[in-house]
Amino acid sequence: MKKRIGLGTWSWGNKLFWNYKSANDDDLRETFNEALQRGFDLIDTADSYGTGDLQGRSESLLGKFLLDTPHAKKKRIQVATKLAPYPWRIGEKGFNKPFLKSLERLNNKLDIVQLHWSTAKYNPLQELGLLKNLCDLKEQGFDFQIGLSNIGPQRLKKLINFLAKRDQRLKSVQIQFSLLAPDLKKQNQVKKICDENNIDFFAYSPLSFGILCIDPDKEENKEKSFIRNALFENYKKPTYELRRCLKRIANKRSVSQAQVAINWCCYQGTIPLVGMRKKSQVIDVSNVFKWNLNKNEFKVLQEVSKKCLKKMPKNPFSSI
Repeated sequence: MKKRIGLGTWSWGNKLFWNYKSANDDDLRETFNEALQRGFDLIDTADSYGTGDLQGRSESLLGKFLLDTPHAKKKRIQVATKLAPYPWRIGEKGFNKPFLKSLERLNNKLDIVQLHWSTAKYNPLQELGLLKNLCDLKEQGFDFQIGLSNIGPQRLKKLINFLAKRDQRLKSVQIQFSLLAPDLKKQNQVKKICDENNIDFFAYSPLSFGILCIDPDKEENKEKSFIRNALFENYKKPTYELRRCLKRIANKRSVSQAQVAINWCCYQGTIPLVGMRKKSQVIDVSNVFKWNLNKNEFKVLQEVSKKCLKKMPKNPFSSI
């Protein structure tokens, strides 16, 4: 089975967590071009990516880069966005305007439209109305496939059946999935359902915001946002043994810790969505296509991960 990795673009426009500066847009263009050159065939974005007045910036940048992309290359990739089910986006027309705005920002290249998070915990009817809305848009002639994000196994089964009644199948599901992800038992249940129904499983945050890339034997630089620096300080000690394990495998393989962590996701048949902002990151991550973890390496990582007491926070909007 061909290994796939997606380019994640949350950082493209996000000042608060990722210190985005428009002066670095040329770096992002270079990142995009390098990713296409090196075999990445999926790009994931969202209409909410971009803080404050920069909302939609990730989609806009991607749309701008796509304009300069040769048709053959553009045809080979899938562009997936996520529409946020904000409280005011209700009813069976709640996504009409956001969908058209995303389509415009992305210059009509939109292959998968995903519900950004589940509303099952606080307004299950909103979720059903918005999914009906996406089905209606498809029946009106818009050409895209439907995906979900931040969904639990019980709700996923219900929504698969709900869409089937409209003669629609689910293309993809994306949830947090990494060596530090919380509640991996639940995530594996979601993965099993996806496998049984031929649904692509997108693993977001496979590097846990970069925590899994921190060299256990070196002092980390502080050139990050205040939030990321605080997060790294909080997780350094509890993740030390896991990062040491990643480094041992990385050194033996002559690869980076990032490659080992991403390959752990690929080993399980997921499609990791890796956030990248620099050409050098793309070059490093693309090397994951060239090698695989062996059974023993995977087993060792599993054991060390289980012993790691501090995991990433759960997404509060993820359904059961």
